[in-house]
Amino acid sequence: MAQSCKRGYKVRLRKLDPYLNVDPGTMSPTQHGEVFVTDDGAETDLDLGHYERFTGRAANKRDNITTGRIYSDIPAKERKGEYLGATVQVIPHVTDAIKNFVIEGNDEFDFVLVEVGGTVGDIEGLPFFEAIRQLGNDLPRGHACYLHLTLMPYIPSAGELKTKPTQHSVRELRSIGIAPDVLLVRCDRPIPEGEKKKLSLFCNVRESAVIQGLDVASIYDVPLAYHKEGLDREIPAAFGITDAPAPDLKAREDVSARLHNPEGEVNIAIVGKYTGLKDAYKSLSEALAHGGIANKVKVNLQWIDSEVFRARRSGALSRACAWHSGARRVRRARLGR
Repeated sequence: MAQSCKRGYKVRLRKLDPYLNVDPGTMSPTQHGEVFVTDDGAETDLDLGHYERFTGRAANKRDNITTGRIYSDIPAKERKGEYLGATVQVIPHVTDAIKNFVIEGNDEFDFVLVEVGGTVGDIEGLPFFEAIRQLGNDLPRGHACYLHLTLMPYIPSAGELKTKPTQHSVRELRSIGIAPDVLLVRCDRPIPEGEKKKLSLFCNVRESAVIQGLDVASIYDVPLAYHKEGLDREIPAAFGITDAPAPDLKAREDVSARLHNPEGEVNIAIVGKYTGLKDAYKSLSEALAHGGIANKVKVNLQWIDSEVFRARRSGALSRACAWHSGARRVRRARLGR
């Protein structure tokens, strides 16, 4: 069963991935990070692990879908005659499959948060954007909210944060029929009021709905940071909800306090083959982080490439062979051979 979110609502999260792999099970860890295995055995995107940690609801195989799975299922249905001889096309068959994935099985939930992976403008993501555009029209008015995540880079030579990438991204999104209700703008420093007003004006979003997503020390600080910026105020407002219960943030504050005020620290070395991408060992690093939170200690992870030990072992074997060869030459010299 789903646990309540901090305002008392039941929330489900689903992930749409535009790549053509059926699932991440056979993808290289150095490209995609670790596979997250759900309780029902599905190999899914590692983001579903974050969904579990932040909602308390166990993810399952119905929470992650890829273009590859859709394009695998639709031809199979066509061969069985389920489309009654119709010409199978991206619209409506692929988009209908995406919409069905989003809306099915949600009777017990108040909200469904659907993440569309990739970047606006990517050709492989177009069916997903078209599907959620249609879904906004299919649902009753006020039952859909579009939140757009963008990057606002800081240019050191100019000494300013640039709004153009966000403006361009929103223009691309609007060109396919989606107008964002909320802008979540990632940045490494506070956005000046002038830039916020500029984003509001040129992106046609209320100024209060331009939410800065500042970099934080830990992912577990993110809910508190977004609450401070008013994200959990703007989303209910987009749905016309004016009487949302006040959030209970005690558990979030306790986790944050334990992270920032540890009573000690431990150093743990992790030896692995894919240490070049830390997400390849996400379950291990998260488990250690949770252990640190529970015991009020800071966990310092030291990543060690296993190739280092292989190289050292090869070098030691070479030296041993050289010594052995030299020893034989000495013995032969002594025997006059």
